[in-house]
Amino acid sequence: MKADRNEVVKRLKLAKGQMEGIIKMVDDDRYCIDISQQLLATIALLKNANKIILTAHLKQCVAEVVDDEGKKKIEEIVEILGKIDT
Repeated sequence: MKADRNEVVKRLKLAKGQMEGIIKMVDDDRYCIDISQQLLATIALLKNANKIILTAHLKQCVAEVVDDEGKKKIEEIVEILGKIDT
């Protein structure tokens, strides 16, 4: 994996901790909206980790096998990825 391992692992560990908390919330029969909000926060962390991985893949793995025009297109995609909500 070419992505910043520390950043990816940090987000995944946070998501793991949030999931454990969500399971406890469900077991404790907590308010549905509170559970849903925590699920959305966890999903955002996972999406962000995925964005980091995909961006690194494009910038490094894919860029190694394309010409200069392809590299410009990669940068366009990376720019758009940066604008997608997490």
